[in-house]
Amino acid sequence: MAPRSVALIFSLTAATSSRMPGRWDKIDKILQDVFFVTGNRFKLEETESVLGKMRHVHLDLPELQELEPRKVVIAKAQAAIEQGYSPVLIEDTSLSIHSLGGLPGPLIKWFLKALGGEGVHQLAASRKDCRAEVRTIFGLALGPQSFIYGEGVMQGEVVAPRGSGFGWDSIFQPEGSSKTMGEMSREEKASFSMRVKALHDLRAQLERFYDARRKK
Repeated sequence: MAPRSVALIFSLTAATSSRMPGRWDKIDKILQDVFFVTGNRFKLEETESVLGKMRHVHLDLPELQELEPRKVVIAKAQAAIEQGYSPVLIEDTSLSIHSLGGLPGPLIKWFLKALGGEGVHQLAASRKDCRAEVRTIFGLALGPQSFIYGEGVMQGEVVAPRGSGFGWDSIFQPEGSSKTMGEMSREEKASFSMRVKALHDLRAQLERFYDARRKK
């Protein structure tokens, strides 16, 4: 079955009094009909802090071992659809260290399992350049061959572990901050969040898609 999946996290608070009822209602309905499939409770909590309560399905999807994030998102979406969840919300976040040619990228989960946070930091430090970026991608499939993507990027550097959080939070310090993501409050993290940026981008792409169809 071809993918008919949705990936998103978008702040509904971005809607303002200037909303155009027909267009915005259509977009909101698309977003409300989504299953959010994830086995990561931290991602669920962060997502629901932006979107509110979601149709959550606790499921660990197989992860394609691939350096191209969009291919990872598509593979996850197809796996979820095969299990009966459609439309479905899929998110993938990668951490790319510039001096390592973009590694580990989408493979950061496995690098952390193998090396730990300190090991990833030492790997970057050994190249004398710890600059890195974190990228979140959401993919939305409105039809068999119709994927829409939203992306958000956060620049910074990999540092020795400080704080807690989940995943790479304790080893990533965003540009403009003296704290790692693991040392920040929820409100502080939201001000830097690449997920929030990705959600706004996805919403913008949805608007363009809907406007284009309306004009035909």
